[in-house]
Amino acid sequence: MNPADLPRAVVRAVRCAVADGELAAGAGVPERVVVERTRPGGVGDYATPVAFQVAKSAGCAPQAVAQVLARRLAQEPGIEQVEVTGPGFLCFVLPAPTAPGVISRGIVDDIVIRDVRGGAALLSPADTADADASRGPRERVVHACVLRLLRTQGIQGVQSTQGIQGVQGIQGVHDEIGPLTVAPVAKRDGDVLARYGRDAAFWAMLAVPAGQTPAFSEALLLQSEASEFFRVRYAHARAHALVRNADELGFHPEAGDVDAPALLRALADHALVLEAAAHHRAPERLVRQLVDVADALLDFQYRVLPKGDEKPSAAHRARLALAEAAGTVLAGGLALLGIDAPTRL
Repeated sequence: MNPADLPRAVVRAVRCAVADGELAAGAGVPERVVVERTRPGGVGDYATPVAFQVAKSAGCAPQAVAQVLARRLAQEPGIEQVEVTGPGFLCFVLPAPTAPGVISRGIVDDIVIRDVRGGAALLSPADTADADASRGPRERVVHACVLRLLRTQGIQGVQSTQGIQGVQGIQGVHDEIGPLTVAPVAKRDGDVLARYGRDAAFWAMLAVPAGQTPAFSEALLLQSEASEFFRVRYAHARAHALVRNADELGFHPEAGDVDAPALLRALADHALVLEAAAHHRAPERLVRQLVDVADALLDFQYRVLPKGDEKPSAAHRARLALAEAAGTVLAGGLALLGIDAPTRL
């Protein structure tokens, strides 16, 4: 089981528990649940608070609901361990992800490219300043990004920005995504779009929670691994370079087994991060995820291509497929943030 399968497994467990009478007939079965990486110091790999969603309608305590669900989920193939912690959190341990599973199970999904890069206008405060003077630049950027995140989850009712110029595509956004407090850019930072450029300014605006004031520094302009903004875009460019170089050597990506635990885990978590970022209206979660993917890819890149007189093998093709998948995730993630993903830096 991949992490992306966990939310469906949890919903199925709730539905079956109600059908079998283990939970009250009136217990509400959620359409979707949020499963997230366990925080440092927590139990297991992933956790969900679904029991709290179900407990009120089930007429019992969250921990009782969690215990019922834990017994069912422990029997699911691909879940190594389920544990109930605190007042009713469900925590899971999964096997280490494999490269074929990560790539073939839709973790690297074309929905990000199709619905965001191809279909949605990437709205810029510079382009929309006159259309909605009541909102500051950062508020427009954050709200547009949240809308794009919601669209990746197929959430209905959010306005499409496709084919619309300016801010018109996100008017009424307060009603669409619920209340969201966005701290403005500090006056001392001045015109950050002019000073840092759109992409770097967007990154800084989205890298911290919406309620916090974003920080801007000259590091945003450095092409250095000390800059997270640079590392993410550089890693994307490196993925493309690896594919180009492999083509020159006469081989192409092909999914197979790869020993790259950090990169595999980061990619396997991608779908859950997108869902959590949309659910919490928190683009900074996606920013953090892209940094994790980029760092793992930059560490892994040196193993992708043959060295010296070495001939391309199945192992090289599998590593190339994983690097290409990482590049796809980085491209889609940057597009969701409204940031360009150059293929050469």
